Amino acid sequence: MKRTGASLAVYALEQIGVKYTFGIPGVHNIELYDELNNSKDIEPILVTHEGGASFMAFGVSCTSDSIGTLMIVPAAGTTHAMSGIGEAFLDGIPMLIITGGTRQDSGRHYQLHQLDQENLVDEITKAFFKVKSHKEIIPTLYKAYEIAISGEPGPVFIEIPIELQMFKGEVDKIEPYVQNFRNPAIDELKLSKAAKILAQAKNPGIYVGWGAAGATAFTARIAELLGAPVATTLQGKASFPASNPLHTGFGFGPNSVPASQKAFADCDAMLAVGVRFSEIGTGSFGVKVPENLVHIDIKPTVFDKNYPTKVAIEGDASDALSLLAQELERILEKGPKDSADLKKLIATEKQDYFGEWKGKPLTDKVSPGYFFEALTAFTDDDTYFVVDDGKHTYLAAELLPINRSRHFVSPTDFNCMGFCVPAAIGVKFMNPDHKVVGIVGDGGFLMTGMEALTASTYKKGVVYFIFHDGELGQISQFQKIPLNRKVATIIGNVNFKGMADATGAAYLHMANDSEIKDIMQKAFLAAESNVPVIVDVNIDYSKKTYMTKGVVKVNLGRFTMKEKVRFIGRAIKRHLLK
Repeated sequence: MKRTGASLAVYALEQIGVKYTFGIPGVHNIELYDELNNSKDIEPILVTHEGGASFMAFGVSCTSDSIGTLMIVPAAGTTHAMSGIGEAFLDGIPMLIITGGTRQDSGRHYQLHQLDQENLVDEITKAFFKVKSHKEIIPTLYKAYEIAISGEPGPVFIEIPIELQMFKGEVDKIEPYVQNFRNPAIDELKLSKAAKILAQAKNPGIYVGWGAAGATAFTARIAELLGAPVATTLQGKASFPASNPLHTGFGFGPNSVPASQKAFADCDAMLAVGVRFSEIGTGSFGVKVPENLVHIDIKPTVFDKNYPTKVAIEGDASDALSLLAQELERILEKGPKDSADLKKLIATEKQDYFGEWKGKPLTDKVSPGYFFEALTAFTDDDTYFVVDDGKHTYLAAELLPINRSRHFVSPTDFNCMGFCVPAAIGVKFMNPDHKVVGIVGDGGFLMTGMEALTASTYKKGVVYFIFHDGELGQISQFQKIPLNRKVATIIGNVNFKGMADATGAAYLHMANDSEIKDIMQKAFLAAESNVPVIVDVNIDYSKKTYMTKGVVKVNLGRFTMKEKVRFIGRAIKRHLLK
């Protein structure tokens, strides 16, 4: 039989469960878009910039069973989209990137958008495919999908030349998709050894990341059996419920809140699952990891990279933790260890720390403590929260409780500003009946804020809280503390109401603590009309998070005495002579 390449590609995408594609049509993918118009299962979404498309796809993959998919033009579309592709690659999020390609049958050179895309995206994709015939299209897309979702997930790139899309070609048969991969088998001897180490530990601790997001119930059971505190990475904040009395918070070293620091102070064995001990999660590698480290991850190359393991177990988190829980129940036949004192410590420290953020209500700014207290009251466990990269990220990490798996989405190891606005739209597409909240700095909003037009066009009622301080807050603070200067971190005066008006979004201004509850109520009510809402928050950034204080302390501690004296002396001089 003969079919156009465009029809074959859309059939394959339907088979693997794609619901939306995000991108911009152009001369090299116009046939794909025309065929998408015929699909009853897939809706093509027009964005304002391909960078926004890739962040939307990221949001889809993080919060649904569907895979985020880009449909973009080659070359310029690809370079625009690379920020979101890179974020997906470093954060382990599945994504399909489909571009058209220049004609391979013309013999012409210097065609529009003619570029070696394989070399271009080599560092930020798990695999690259350039389809050469009609027969390859369906099996290539199936293979790309399986690569994207198996092992450590990530983005896979597929280029389909325009002549294959346009013209009909011979195919032998059109096969439906059948899953063709399995998770690696768990090494039961290693698992048994790990269980003994953890069971015999006096003060075991658990550290989970995004890779453990699907294994929350098993993590909770193991924590209860061991009487162990549970800390998370930033990306894995939603991998363990804050409501669990053994949950301590983000991180466990100098960059973490007091509940984590005290609960993990004497940790003599650690179970780490779905984590890479990366720079952000460890506060610039400032944590102390016990010698008895049991590390479970689907990607074996992460083992022993930054901290040596006692037992390294390759495997899916759910597979490994379900077996580990069974083994621990067998070993601890008398039942769970007593953790009453630990739970009391954690609860007290959490309460005391949150209380530190709620002093006398401010009349000229919005206090983070009162803001997040109200946000928690106006949302529920089913709400999805999306943050950007900046100072607000660590405020949310420390002050916003999350109780559902995959309900907190953040840019992490790629750490890309501009993530929040489009990513939240992707989340809303897949979760239309749930509240979706974006928390973004003013600098991050300026990068991709025009994607609010996409939310308006497709009637997605996302509520965005812009933490507006007129600076690139995190870096500005890092400059101010040691240097007493703010170089190129002061943002120009921007009219966010103007941006809201331009994109069809509702606009509200939150000036001080007395307005928090009233403005939030209005914001969520407006979002029920399926319009995006921009809340301009006059945030108070004067109090530092433990992440900020911890990272500064850790990095200063690594300096030689000579350099430490120089840096401290320079800081004192600049602050005294300001």
